[in-house]
Amino acid sequence: MIPDLRQRYNAAFTEQRYAAFTRELNRSMYWPVDFRIAESPLFLDADTTRELIRAADDIVRQLAQPAFRKHAANAIPPGLEVPNETEWPHFLAIDFALCDDGHGRIKPQLIELQGFPTVAAWQLLQAQAFRKHFPEIPAEFTTFFGGLDDERYLDELRSAICGEFLPENVVLLEIEPDKQKTRIDFAATHSFLSVRPMCLSKVRLRGRQLVYFSGGREVPIHRIFNRVIFDELLRKPDFKPGFKFTDKIEVQWAGHPNWYFRISKHSLPFLKSPYVPDCHFVSEYSGVKVGGGLPPDAQLALPGDLENYVLKPLYSFAGLGVDITPTREKIAALEKPAEWLLQRKVSYAPILQTPDGPAKAEIRLIFAGDGEGMPKLLNNLVRLTKGAMHGVDFNKGKTWVGASCAFHPVV
Repeated sequence: MIPDLRQRYNAAFTEQRYAAFTRELNRSMYWPVDFRIAESPLFLDADTTRELIRAADDIVRQLAQPAFRKHAANAIPPGLEVPNETEWPHFLAIDFALCDDGHGRIKPQLIELQGFPTVAAWQLLQAQAFRKHFPEIPAEFTTFFGGLDDERYLDELRSAICGEFLPENVVLLEIEPDKQKTRIDFAATHSFLSVRPMCLSKVRLRGRQLVYFSGGREVPIHRIFNRVIFDELLRKPDFKPGFKFTDKIEVQWAGHPNWYFRISKHSLPFLKSPYVPDCHFVSEYSGVKVGGGLPPDAQLALPGDLENYVLKPLYSFAGLGVDITPTREKIAALEKPAEWLLQRKVSYAPILQTPDGPAKAEIRLIFAGDGEGMPKLLNNLVRLTKGAMHGVDFNKGKTWVGASCAFHPVV
C-alpha cells in the first residue's frame, strides 16, 4: 500500500536480521514464542488507516445500541452465565479481512469479533523488536491509535486490567497458562504490568473470596483479568478448577466471561454495514430441512451459491469447526441450526509483496477500556497468510506469513 516503503524494506531484509529478531523475542521473556512470526510488518497508508477506523466506529456504534443488548440476551449457552456481569465490556477484538473494493482501494470486511482480551502486551513487545531490528520502519509511523505511545498504551492496559487494585491482587487467569500458545503474551503482561499468570486450578475459594498462594502466604484476589475460554474448559472434563465461574464470588472481572458470548459470532447477524458481509443464523433459512425438519425461525431462502459462503459454529474459538465448503447436505445434517452461521465469503487482497509471492492480511483491532462505556481502539495485530485460511495448517512451509503488526502514519 506504500510501494516505495515496501521496496526499501524488502531490499534491506536479510535472513540474518530476521533470525536476530526472532531470537530476541524468544529470549526476552521466561516463555518463548510458540507461533510463527512473520518476516515483515504491514505498512498501511493514511487512507486505509482512516477506513479501518471508520469500520471500527461503525461496528462499535451498533454494539452500543439498546437493540444490540436485546439481540445478545440469548447469546450465552444455558448453564454458562456468570454472576455480576459488568454493564460494558472491558475488551473488544474486531477482525477484518483486507479486501480490494474493486477500484484499487482497500476495504475492510468483518470476519469475527469478540468481547474478550487478546495478546495486547505481546503486540507491544513485537512492535518494539521490529523497530530495533528493521530501521527501515519510519520513526513517525505507529501501531497505535488515538495518539498513544508505548507508555500511554501501557497506562490504558493497566487501567483496564487492574482498575483500582495493586497488581499483586490481580491475576491473569487461564487454564494451564504455561501450556498455551499465547503464553508469551502472559509473560509480557507480567513483565510490563506485574500481573502474574495464574492457572485456574491454583486459585482457592475462601467463603466468597478468592486467594492464591505466594511465598507461603495467601494473597487475596480482588480482580480477575480473564483469559479462560469456556470452549477449552468444557473440552477438559478432567481439569479441576479452583472455583466455578458460576459461583457467587466477591471479585471484579476485567473482561467479564459473559461478554465472551454476548459479543461474538452471535453478533454477526445483527450488524448491518458496508464493512460486514451478509451473515445469518442457519435457523433463518427455509430452503433446506435441517436436522430432520424445517428450522424453527425459517424465513429466508437458502443461497444458491453456497460456494461463496462459509459455515461457522457459534461456540468455537480459533477457527475450530469452520467449514469453507458448505453444501446443502452438510447444512441438512446440522442438529442445532440456531448454533450455526452462514456468512458470505470475502476475497482477501494480495496486499503484501514478498520475495516468493504476495501475502494476504487479516488485521485485528484491539480495544480496551475501564468498563464505564464501550472500550477504546488502542492497537492492532496482523496475521499474514498465503493459504486458504489463516492458520498454521494452511501455511506450512511458507515464508512471510504468521503473526505481525501494522505500522501506519498518525491520522
